Amino acid sequence: MERGHGAGRAAATTAAAMAAGVLVAVVSAGPAQAADPGGTLFTFADSRITESSGLAASVQHPGVVWTHNDSDDGGRVFAVDEHTGRTLATVTLAGVAPRDAEAISLGRDADGRPAVYLADIGDNLGGAWPEVWIYRFTEPTGRLHDTTVRVTRFTVRYADGPRNAEALMVQPRTGRVYIASKQGSGGGLYAGPAQLSASGINVFHRIASAPATVTDGAFSPDGTRLVLRGYFSATAYRWRDGAAPQPVGSLDVPLQMQGESVTFTPDGRSLLYGSEGRGSSVWREPLGGAALPDSAHSRPAQRPAATPSSGAPSSAAASSGAPGAASSGGSSGGLSGGLSGRAALGLAALCAVVLAALGLRRRRAR
Repeated sequence: MERGHGAGRAAATTAAAMAAGVLVAVVSAGPAQAADPGGTLFTFADSRITESSGLAASVQHPGVVWTHNDSDDGGRVFAVDEHTGRTLATVTLAGVAPRDAEAISLGRDADGRPAVYLADIGDNLGGAWPEVWIYRFTEPTGRLHDTTVRVTRFTVRYADGPRNAEALMVQPRTGRVYIASKQGSGGGLYAGPAQLSASGINVFHRIASAPATVTDGAFSPDGTRLVLRGYFSATAYRWRDGAAPQPVGSLDVPLQMQGESVTFTPDGRSLLYGSEGRGSSVWREPLGGAALPDSAHSRPAQRPAATPSSGAPSSAAASSGAPGAASSGGSSGGLSGGLSGRAALGLAALCAVVLAALGLRRRRAR
């Protein structure tokens, strides 16, 4: 029996080692990005940033990323240095106490100046709030520092009733605001009025289907691509005003603890993915092929100074479709944002490690 027990232990150990090897292989696998593999861009150094729920890469301040916490953090956003992860400025929104801030985006104010939009659109009770809000303030100019700003508040209602949402996107070319809802039965993409009104109710109308678990979205700087992400998936769409978004394929996403945010880099060539949690990291993933915005095809690539990370497994996100049309390259159906590719393989390998470890533990207990 002792001999068999030793053999079993050896077998379990070998299985665990093999599973770990598979996991490492899966983490490093995926669509080839030989020229630029991407990696961890920075880690939040500010202990106050515990639930980074949105990202927006500033064009006015190159190298700065705006973020905010989820609920119960008061009305404030943080300007973070993408090279060091340090907070450069905390901007407090005067007279604002968001209920459930879920997204942040960049657009223009009423005078055409760069502006920051903070979306207080979360509703974890699944439609308990008849109204939600969007707050807009002009992006500070000059050297960034702690400040308090006045905001414009927009009241939002959905034409088909209250719902939960975590993604707000401002179309760069038109300034129109879009929201993607998050519902177990399937989400929707909603368009606001051509111009938001601070004095009345802004009714958002459903224009397309969306995945059930959209946690954020972003337009490319030139407005020709839209990306919607979930916890383990992301899909790029070709955007033409007045037409249904057309899917161009699923995208690689990092396997994060709680994937909550996405934004394009200012040159449109990469995506930045964020996650909630104290000391969380922002991952840069380069784009290629049809996912690249139209303007990026006409400009030479400029590789950012990202630090590749071996500790953040990547996953090829799968979407089982898109708003209004079937996806090229194998994706089809409605925007369900399913799990597949490297994410599925990575999780499978991780399960194999756990099972092997459990088998070893059981044998030791005999």
